[in-house]
Amino acid sequence: MEIATSALAVAGMGYFCASLLAARRFLRERRAPLAEFAPGVSVLKSLKGFDPGMLDAFRSHCRQKYAGEFELLFGVASLDDPAVAAVHQLQSEFPQLAIQLVECPERLGTNGKVSTLVQLAKHARYDYWLINDSDITVSAHYFSGVMSCFAPAESSGAEARILHDAPVGLVTALYRGRAHGSLASRFEALGIATDFQAGVLLSKWIEGGLHYGLGSTLAVRREALEKAGGLMGLVDQLADDYEMGARIDRAGYRVALSAEAVETAVPDYDWRGFTDHQLRWLRTVRDARPAGYVGLIFTHGLGWAVVNVIASGLSPLSLWLLALSFFLRQAQALTVGAAVLGDREVLPFLWLLPFRDLVAFGLWAAGFAGNTIVWRGQRFALKKGQLIKVERG
Repeated sequence: MEIATSALAVAGMGYFCASLLAARRFLRERRAPLAEFAPGVSVLKSLKGFDPGMLDAFRSHCRQKYAGEFELLFGVASLDDPAVAAVHQLQSEFPQLAIQLVECPERLGTNGKVSTLVQLAKHARYDYWLINDSDITVSAHYFSGVMSCFAPAESSGAEARILHDAPVGLVTALYRGRAHGSLASRFEALGIATDFQAGVLLSKWIEGGLHYGLGSTLAVRREALEKAGGLMGLVDQLADDYEMGARIDRAGYRVALSAEAVETAVPDYDWRGFTDHQLRWLRTVRDARPAGYVGLIFTHGLGWAVVNVIASGLSPLSLWLLALSFFLRQAQALTVGAAVLGDREVLPFLWLLPFRDLVAFGLWAAGFAGNTIVWRGQRFALKKGQLIKVERG
């Protein structure tokens, strides 16, 4: 047990170092000037209910310094939805913009968000669509940063031509979480900024690019999405963002990562809500990338270092490994969370990180114990990306 946990602690430190290098690589890459490319953009947002801060998130999309044209399309399943009032207020505040509210009453599959997007897309005027969640807040240069990734690549030399043969079909973006109130909310925000995004950057480096999408931003060429099966092919997928990127990648297009980082609101979770949300995400990852999920064993370096201290009976070596693991984890958190994502809440709450990591260690183990998830108050079984409703006995 002592030898095994020592090895896992060392492997965890290796992961921290690798993700640090991946973050530094990304910081260098995003210093490159933006390409001048500003096509018309249709922003598609599926709404359900009204969340605090949602209107401010909408406003951030209206205050874009973008050279091209854009429109904002909001879809609701019913005009009785509380979100309708927010869209009407937005229309009154920005009368010069093309802002449209569309009722999308059909339920086309298990995933209500995608069902709405399918109906909403019929109203899109432009050939570039930008899909993101209702709580996403963006900078004034968001459209410019994202859409510049679609610019045709100009390169010379055989190697460069091979690299750019495949056009960009989808652009996604990193994100940070804005916590609200509870300790559970703070734990999730810390995990987003210092753990999940670190894994995204490392996978981009190791795999030679991204091969999936993130729900914070799914900017897509209409033709690429159609060749990948369209939105209708995603109506029963829980991880529709991941799957959209994966299908576009398999259709022969590239998935690009924008230099822009956006912000998502983290609900004021109680511990039950936090656990349900974390297990839903973990089991979705396990279903989509089973080998990758097992590989997450190496990302819990701090947890393994603590287990090693216990297993070795407080040996000097185990204490040294714990101290080194702690230092590398803090460095990784600050580099990814603060430097890459610009999350100003990472540093003041860095002292919570060891406790958050131990909770995450336990939840990762619990992710193996079944394939059921709770989503919007309903229980589902997850199998090959498909959601199967579980009737309560």
